[in-house]
Amino acid sequence: MNSFAATNRNFRHAAKLLGLDSKLAKSLLIPFREIKVECTIPKDDGSIHSYVGFRVQHDNARGPMKGGIRYHPEVDPDEVNALAQLMTWKTAVADVPYGGAKGGIGCSPSDLSVSELERLTRIFTQKIHDLIGIHTDIPAPDMGTNSQTMAWIFDEYSKFHGHSPAIVTGKPLDLGGSLGRDAATGRGVVFATEALLAEHGKSISGLTFAIQGFGNVGSWAADLIHGRGGKIVAISDVNGAIRKPDGIDIPALAKHKAEGGLLKDFKDADVMDRNELLVQECDVLIPCALGGVLNKENAANVRAKYIIEAANHPTDPDADEILSKKGVTILPDIYANAGGVIVSYFEWVQNIQGFQWNEEKVNMELQKHMNDAFANIKSMCKTHDCGLRMGAFTLGVNRVARATTLRGWEA
Repeated sequence: MNSFAATNRNFRHAAKLLGLDSKLAKSLLIPFREIKVECTIPKDDGSIHSYVGFRVQHDNARGPMKGGIRYHPEVDPDEVNALAQLMTWKTAVADVPYGGAKGGIGCSPSDLSVSELERLTRIFTQKIHDLIGIHTDIPAPDMGTNSQTMAWIFDEYSKFHGHSPAIVTGKPLDLGGSLGRDAATGRGVVFATEALLAEHGKSISGLTFAIQGFGNVGSWAADLIHGRGGKIVAISDVNGAIRKPDGIDIPALAKHKAEGGLLKDFKDADVMDRNELLVQECDVLIPCALGGVLNKENAANVRAKYIIEAANHPTDPDADEILSKKGVTILPDIYANAGGVIVSYFEWVQNIQGFQWNEEKVNMELQKHMNDAFANIKSMCKTHDCGLRMGAFTLGVNRVARATTLRGWEA
């Protein structure tokens, strides 16, 4: 089952538990707007090339729409629709005043020069500038994009609308980015993990962890878990995987990677098959990479007691059912990886206020939002006699449905 079908299934289940009017439920699923544009640029060699750019704006009942822009050769419209919808529920779970959006351009960033990427980004912004806005739709980085991409969008948008740093989040600090934004998703994952473990009378210290993915989210989560006394026994990235039963030295691994070394060449750990990481013996498994990695083929062999979904949709519905029957506790993605959008909200607030917060305040407010959201999810679990995934979905869907109804929706 792909992410679009799985998201819709979770929504329908949540709507049924909440007893939503069928017409309202159908309305909540339909995107507010889908934008598709042609982006034609001159390449460095003088040739002309066209790319397709798009933006799915899902819902704005609770506030401006929010979500990443990705540059990837196989951008799938169904997946982007699913991710835009997920952002609507995620922002509601985190209780930040946004709706969901997602978008991108079908291109391979590694095949484009910096100047070509800049031209493409500026053309895309020119095509959509009147459909986004600081109180309408606020893009952010995603797969294949970064703070520099956001800087180009900010600059191009400002040519039409005046100085507008709040038009994007995930910007460089020198252009109004927020302290703590780089670590936000990984730090949020750790705060979510602490909230879950505390519920079971445990803490990170002394527990064993396996982390799939050592990019931004995985590396920050690993560093923070290591600093709290957790033992990372296995870790992987696109090039390979390593394990060490006594715990991997994360600062040494980070230094090795920063110096250009491959993860699999790190000397102070044993090489392992990447596919074995998900079934590695550990207390806590944290998938931080791709969607659909836990499925009916490997779910029965998972040995972790807790799974923290730092990636989007890492567990397909079949695996969800198998793992639940095994007694594995899964912390769902729409809560576990919400740290990024929460601190994006803080960045937006700082830009509108024209006042920068210090990093201590950013991290303190992030922890408060993650702890409050967990308590609200647990309350929904109790009300509807359901697991954490449906607790999160019912929380998010209910908040959006209430806002929609209060604003005057009529059946």
